[in-house]
Amino acid sequence: MSQIEQRLIELGSPLPEVAKPVAAYVPSVVSGNLVFTSGQLPFKDGSLIATGKVGETDGLVDPALAKTLARQCALNALAAIKLAIGDLDRVTRIVKVVGFVSSVPEFTGQPGVMNGASEFLVEVFGDKGVHARSAVGVPSLPLDSAVEVELIAEFE
Repeated sequence: MSQIEQRLIELGSPLPEVAKPVAAYVPSVVSGNLVFTSGQLPFKDGSLIATGKVGETDGLVDPALAKTLARQCALNALAAIKLAIGDLDRVTRIVKVVGFVSSVPEFTGQPGVMNGASEFLVEVFGDKGVHARSAVGVPSLPLDSAVEVELIAEFE
């Protein structure tokens, strides 16, 4: 077992199976020494953890829960990276995180939601997990997911 996978277990987040694509694409692609993941949804044990739009009123996905969903998306992205390169110990840097938050128009806390993914990647990789990032609010996501995350990682 790789050191990174051992670290994930220590953090209480063992590496899951790669989520099955919901359309015509693959979970990850290698180009040179970079691996690009497709957008990952917050699947856990084959189901989305939560669905709906993020916001701060009743009936919406709470931002704190959405932050947890972003963390799950990042974990799922790591599974997609392992699928492409075989061993997460080969990762030398998380280069970029792109996060989409399905939110109501008045919600502007997308960066806080995406901190769930960003903080998790630093917990897992230390300084190699520090990355550039975009956090974008969108009106909807596939399967009514509240959050979607994609990663670009460098490896050797």
